[in-house]
Order: sequence, then C-alpha cells, then structure tokens
Amino acid sequence: MRALILALILAAPVAAQDIPSRDDGLAAWDEIFAVTSHPRCTNCHVGDAGVPMWNGLIYGSDTVHGMHVQAGESRVGAETMACRTCHISAQSDNATPHAPPMIDDAWRLPPTELAWLGKTSDKVCAQLRNPDTNDGFAMDELATHLETSLFVAWGFAPGAGRDEPPGTLDDMVVALKLWAAAGTPCAANP
Repeated sequence: MRALILALILAAPVAAQDIPSRDDGLAAWDEIFAVTSHPRCTNCHVGDAGVPMWNGLIYGSDTVHGMHVQAGESRVGAETMACRTCHISAQSDNATPHAPPMIDDAWRLPPTELAWLGKTSDKVCAQLRNPDTNDGFAMDELATHLETSLFVAWGFAPGAGRDEPPGTLDDMVVALKLWAAAGTPCAANP
C-alpha cells in the first residue's frame, strides 16, 4: 500500500509537467487562427448573411461568390439555388481550375454560429472554445470533426491551384489538441 502511495506522489509532478502551459496554448491558438482566418475557411464561414465569398482567389478581396449565391436559412441554398447545382456531391480530384469544387458530401455552408469572416483572433478563440457557439462540440469532438469532415479535408487540399491554409490538417489537429490540453486560453482572457 505504501508503495502505491509513494508511486502516486512521485508521479504527480511528472503528470503536472505534461500539461501544456498557457504560452504553449496561446502559440497553438495562433496556428489555429492562421487557418480559421485564411480565405479558404472564411469564404464559407460567413455567418447569418449566408453569402459565400471568393476572397483570396484571383478575384481580389471582398469578392462575393458569383451567380448571386445565397445559402439562406437552409445553409444549402434551397431557398434560391442549391449549392449542389454546381458543387456536385461526388468525389473528385478537383484538378480543373475555376470549376466548382466537389466532395462526396452535400455542399453547404457551416452553421451561422461558426462565422469567422472579419472576426478578430480573440472573438474566434472565445467562440471555438464554447460549445454554445461552436456548434455543440467538446474539444475532443471538434478534433474528431476536423479529422473526419470531407469539407475540412478539401480545405487543406482544394486542388486546381487554389490557395491552401497554412500547415496541414494533421498540424491543425495537433494544435487544437494542444490548445485544448492547455485549457483553451485566449489572449484577451484566461
């Protein structure tokens, strides 16, 4: 029994050392925000307006998606012109420049609470760490979402010369897990 207690006492400092510091968490957050603020992500993470963008493409900044596309309340364009009109739900290597990208899932915009376009790092940080404003995800579920979403995978490998966010999908998952282990710190608050 004493050996077990001693082992637990000796292991405690090691376990405490395994917890990333606030500074480690903030550095991981900077990597996450570099991705979430990239046009590849913000073009669809537009919020209530439901108007996707074409920023960061050859069209310049603040360019609204062509054809007057509006996602509407459905987030799939059902009220006007469905996203699937052009973004066919089929796996593709997306190798043709200027063609609508395709994945093997119904194309749609993210939920309105996941709006990132034009938001500061602190606002997106506070948003992502709170399940009430991140589409209900606990941090481990958010990591699983990143690992399994065809949209996220496409964002990191969009094909046809499209701009990619910095890093890789694996880098993003590692940064998210580190940020979570550090307690999801945001620079503006703990």
